[in-house]
Amino acid sequence: MTLIKNLQRGARQHPDAIAYLFEDQSATYGEFYQSVKNTAVNLAGQGIGKGDTVALLLGNSPHFLITYYGALLAGAAVVPINPIYTPHEISFILQNSRTKLAVAAAPLLPAFEALHGKLPDLQRVVLIGGTSEHDWTMPYEELIAHSIADFEAPALEEDDIAVILYTSGTTGVPKGAMLTHQNLASNADSIAQYLTVNAEDRFVTVLPMFHVFCMTVCMNAPIAIGASMIIIPRFSPTEVVRMIREKHATVFVGVPTMYNFILQTPGVTPADLDSLRICISGGASLPVALLHNFEEKFNKKISEGYGLSEASPVTAFNPVDGVRKPGSIGVDIPGVRNKIVDEEGEELPRGQVGELIVQGPNVMKGYLNLPEETAMTLQNGWLHTGDMAYMDEDGYIFIVDRKKDLIIVGGYNVYPREVEEVLYHHPQVVEAAVIGAPDENQGEIVQAYVVRQDDSLTEEALREHCRSELAKYKVPHSIVFIKELPKNTTGKILRRALRDVIAR
Repeated sequence: MTLIKNLQRGARQHPDAIAYLFEDQSATYGEFYQSVKNTAVNLAGQGIGKGDTVALLLGNSPHFLITYYGALLAGAAVVPINPIYTPHEISFILQNSRTKLAVAAAPLLPAFEALHGKLPDLQRVVLIGGTSEHDWTMPYEELIAHSIADFEAPALEEDDIAVILYTSGTTGVPKGAMLTHQNLASNADSIAQYLTVNAEDRFVTVLPMFHVFCMTVCMNAPIAIGASMIIIPRFSPTEVVRMIREKHATVFVGVPTMYNFILQTPGVTPADLDSLRICISGGASLPVALLHNFEEKFNKKISEGYGLSEASPVTAFNPVDGVRKPGSIGVDIPGVRNKIVDEEGEELPRGQVGELIVQGPNVMKGYLNLPEETAMTLQNGWLHTGDMAYMDEDGYIFIVDRKKDLIIVGGYNVYPREVEEVLYHHPQVVEAAVIGAPDENQGEIVQAYVVRQDDSLTEEALREHCRSELAKYKVPHSIVFIKELPKNTTGKILRRALRDVIAR
């Protein structure tokens, strides 16, 4: 079971079926696989082989899809990176993953020019949509050009690493979750089976491809069954609705904010979404009121699920055709088991709150070069999620709180410590604490509480400092200056006390 075998099966069984639609382009599975083979040959020509890493700093496009599978066919592991990351964030990931070749959109060239010479492992940058005079860059056209060179793809095993996915660490340093071919391929197959999708389906692929939710549910799952992907570069409610209507999409996968924006967009009617037979929500908790309002207006049921990067990512889902329980994340998907345990790891009775842990072929191999973090997260064959939940008598799981202090902004994960580290970099910041505050549009926003040296430090100046080192969604939405942060007797900052202030 590998991602490449899934693609090869689709190309063999459905060579003339549409693999993807993008703007005014389309490609069959036969054409798609040929582009993947060309890319693999040319990557091999650049010295990329088994054990190497290829970073993708791209938005949603055929470029991402082709390069992702081309790198896998060449035997490499893919490192997806959000293209809006700052050079500071990009540099850490490239260095930590020892990336040998990066594929990036042309606007990122200045960032790579600034980093050139500081990343000894990075040998080549492939640019899309632009030119460069540097001898260490090459145009994307050369990467996908047909080659007559002999190329024997390396043998891939289920346990080979396919993707290294960086998740923001609670220590402020991102961790690279190593996901194997089996991890990702098994999760794609489980999702396809559970959602009862088939080769006739058309998936709306608008979630970011560099995010594991999209990667599994909107890329790898459709490819595993020979279905079509409708690739949309970025989310716009009017554009998504138009594409659903005109391309007769059957599966829409989104985060709660997307459903909220579609619901709030004037002029959208049930007829616009008529072709959809499956609507899926994940990435953050779906407010029950939003679920009911969307379903009432459009007569489309939303099935909410749950996942995390370390589980490739999906572990539970509400049934598409069975009993759905609003507010729950559903039940186990095929091949995966969820369990609620106490502090000693003992399973709790139904209805009692404890930590949610997960077991299955989708669970990561571990964190790259972090054996202690791996040992803490993977215990006795179980992945400890850090989320607090309970399971009802029917096996439906309800998340009640987060053991970790994770903030989810529009489906993206933000860890307070990472933002706090950047705040502390400012010479006038004495203390800082970051929490999530409720927001109607994004689900949560990042809110910072800061003790400053004097009044000369303004909120805008500090936010500008954050913009230089953090992606836009991680930058604090608001910064509150206070004289002292609440602490316990040992001096630990009490984030819960700050949340209580917001709640009041």
